[in-house]
Amino acid sequence: MTYKVLIGTEASKFLSSLPDKTQRIIKNKCKLLADDPYPGRSGDKELIKIGHKSAYRMHVARSYTVFYWIFENEKTVRITAIMTIEQAHKIYGRIVSGFH
Repeated sequence: MTYKVLIGTEASKFLSSLPDKTQRIIKNKCKLLADDPYPGRSGDKELIKIGHKSAYRMHVARSYTVFYWIFENEKTVRITAIMTIEQAHKIYGRIVSGFH
């Protein structure tokens, strides 16, 4: 089933600050969420439980983390944050609780 992938303002700002090649790599990886947004055997996507809600994160090229939400009723994936893995580890708790 195909989902519409939307990139939020903050994620888009971060993405546009990166070199062209890195932008392409991240965008191509994000496009894959349209066909397969849920974690599977590949190990690059992970479910993050926040109370009764579910957020997700996806690693890209061992350097970046994409945080996103899946809205089944809308068939939409909303990317709320993109950052380096190091940044994600430093503020992981705030990212998860602040984006929904």
